[in-house]
Order: sequence, then structure tokens, then C-alpha cells
Amino acid sequence: MSSLKRLLIIPRIQVQNANALSSPFTIGFPAMTAWLGAVHTLQRKLQQTGFAGIQFSAVGVVSHQFDLQTHRHKGDFVTSIIGTGNPLDKEGNRPSFIEEARAHLTASLIIEYTGLDADDKGRALNQINKLVQSQLKIAGGDILAFEQAYFTNTENTTDTQKVLRKLMPGYVLLERRELMQATMANGKDALEALIDYLVIHQSCSKIDEKVHWTSARKQKGWLVPIAVGFQGVSPVGQALNQRDTDTPHRFAEAVVTLGEFRMAHHITEIETLLWSYQTDLENHLYLCETRTAEMPDDLSTYF
Repeated sequence: MSSLKRLLIIPRIQVQNANALSSPFTIGFPAMTAWLGAVHTLQRKLQQTGFAGIQFSAVGVVSHQFDLQTHRHKGDFVTSIIGTGNPLDKEGNRPSFIEEARAHLTASLIIEYTGLDADDKGRALNQINKLVQSQLKIAGGDILAFEQAYFTNTENTTDTQKVLRKLMPGYVLLERRELMQATMANGKDALEALIDYLVIHQSCSKIDEKVHWTSARKQKGWLVPIAVGFQGVSPVGQALNQRDTDTPHRFAEAVVTLGEFRMAHHITEIETLLWSYQTDLENHLYLCETRTAEMPDDLSTYF
């Protein structure tokens, strides 16, 4: 059922050198934790400028352009990361460095907010544009340019489609964990379920003495692995040399599930694209989930 959503739209943010190593075993679009983290940073900085009551409760991401900094020579099987040109050392040699997966991208943010009066919207927009331009990073990348932010509301499917049409062409990132759940119900573990939807199956057939090759995936759609949070692997406590001595610390590992990029004009309900923080302290989970997803009883749904 549709309900009134108050939205802040920051269109077409151009980000250079965003972190593309979204988990220990995937490379590509930045993790959802990076997007929600950037919006949370924006909220905190905005609160410090006099808008103490504002809250950003959920975030949607629309991808317009994505340029992963990798290269593959013709005929090669392995893709290489394109490194940065670091300055020479005093002996004139190239210094050692750790390869980092980077990406240049353009994306729009759809942010659900509360706690802002109508009379304060003009001042808030001015402050938001200043903060995004001068103090915000996204996934560790630098913001080069963006279109001016604006406020809007959605209450039904027509409103949602009006909002998303302004952000075309673009692909909305959705959560598709239910696909993994369906596969795991047949006895496969999380990694097998993830690979099952990502692998490309090649097949051939012979028709009129000619061989025809076809390729297909198990499920239609642009499915990708996406990092959506963390699971604690140590008790909460103090760690040696932790940066914030006042906040409890724990070691954690990345949580990865399936996501799908879907053309924005196919979305009819704004809820399906809004990600928010969810925690399950009993099972040590710190997640980013869409509102339409429910916390699973079987934690092996995540890999």
C-alpha cells in the first residue's frame, strides 16, 4: 500500500576513483554500505549546521554510468587493474604500491527524510549543495560535479514514475535475496546459490549441418553480487590501537547477496528501491536491506 514519502533527490553525482573492491571476493559497483554511509555522513554534517531534527531514513541509488578501471588485452583471459601513476622516489624508481580497484561513475541518490519543516527547505537545500560540493566523498571517491538537489514527494505509482523518469536513463539497484533463498531451499549453500545465478551457460545445437551457439543465465535480468553489510566474527569489546577509544569494537566480515540493476522506468513502488539499515544483534548482523525484504530465519542466505 502506498504512503506519502518525502524525498531528497541529488541527481547525477559524478564520482572519480570510487572504491570498486566492494567485498573480499567481488569487484564492481560500490557496496551499499558505502552509499548509506555517505548519506549518513551528509545527515550528520547537516545536523551540525542547525538542522538538528533532520533524519535520512532510507536511500535509493540510480546508476547512470560506470567505468571500472580495468583492462584486458585482445585474446587475454585475465583482466588487470589499471593502477595510478604514482610519483617516482628519490632514486628515480617507481615505488611499490598496493593495487586498488577503482571506478569512475555517475549516480543519483533518492533519500527519504523526516524532521524538516517546509519553511526550512530552501535553507536546507543551499546547505546540502554546499556540503556535497565541498565535504562529501562517496565510496572514498571524489565528487567532481552534480546537479542541484531538490525536494519532492511521492504518494502513489504515478508520483513514483514521475520522479524516476527525471532520472532516466539509469538503472536502479534492487535487492534479490529471494532468488538465493529459492535455490538454497533445494540444498545448495550460499556460494553455490550466488554462482548459480551469475554463471553463463554456453550450449550448442546443430541445425542444417550448421552449429549454433547460445549463451544464457539461469534468470533473466542484470543480476550482480552486491555487498550489503557485515557479520561480526568477534565479541564486542576493546581492540588494541582502535581509532575510536570510546566506541566498542568488533571484527567483522563482509556480507554479500544478489542484487539486480533494473531500468528505472520499470519501478512502480518507491519502497522497492529504498535501502535502510537493519541490525540483528543476536546473530551479529549489520545489514543494508530494502523495505520489501524481511530478515531471514536462515542466516546462511547471506554469504
